Amino acid sequence: MLVLLPPSEGKAASGDGVPVALDGLSLPGLTAARARVLETLVGLCRGDGDAAAGVLGLSAGLRGEVARNAGLPTAGALPAGRVYTGVLFDNLGLATLDEAAHERAVRTLLVFSGLWGAVRIDDRIPPYRCSMGVKLPGLGALGAYWRSAMAPVLPEVADGLVLDLRSSAYAAAWKPAGEVVSRTATVRVLQERNGKRTVVSHFNKATKGRLVRDLLVAGAEPKTPGELLDALLGLGYRVEVAAEGTARKPWQLDVVVTEVH
Repeated sequence: MLVLLPPSEGKAASGDGVPVALDGLSLPGLTAARARVLETLVGLCRGDGDAAAGVLGLSAGLRGEVARNAGLPTAGALPAGRVYTGVLFDNLGLATLDEAAHERAVRTLLVFSGLWGAVRIDDRIPPYRCSMGVKLPGLGALGAYWRSAMAPVLPEVADGLVLDLRSSAYAAAWKPAGEVVSRTATVRVLQERNGKRTVVSHFNKATKGRLVRDLLVAGAEPKTPGELLDALLGLGYRVEVAAEGTARKPWQLDVVVTEVH
């Protein structure tokens, strides 16, 4: 099983280890593409700070992120699982997994990133600011940039079930193709209240984090979307098949919840 996750805007304040080594990251086929994005981002942030903030879509309160990006080549790095601190990762709770569950997390989780393309949770990276929606000078929209770079790389690790929990911006960086499509499943979280169902953004992230954690703790390793459905039902989730997969479209599963917390 391969679980595709979005990153989080929230990140650790700083790293405490040696700087990132691009040739030491997972998915080495992305090394050259990562080097180009890193060089371009750092160059942008070492120039006109106001222009850089505009390109990155940073508010006045986040202006310090420009300086942080400028220092990325020498900044201390942390395992990616410690860098990301948003709602999904808070509920995933990587730091509190037992050893076996953590090993499964290292093996199965892949976090997408506007800067790094995609990383495993044990890849050491510095905290940064660069979303997939950014258009970097000379590189263009990062979603399209990474789509080209990842096309030959991701299929090599996308064996078995692919559980795609990415947001739309990060889903643009790689789309399953060929035979991978029919064994890919996406998950939508719906809140049911007074007979009506709605999508709730915050709870969507929280539920996805808990869902992945529960699969890891249970040792569940479904190989197909059908086995994933059975695993989630067995874990007590209310899950419905919104659309069965085809040769062109992944499966879509709806997780229905009644409370937002």
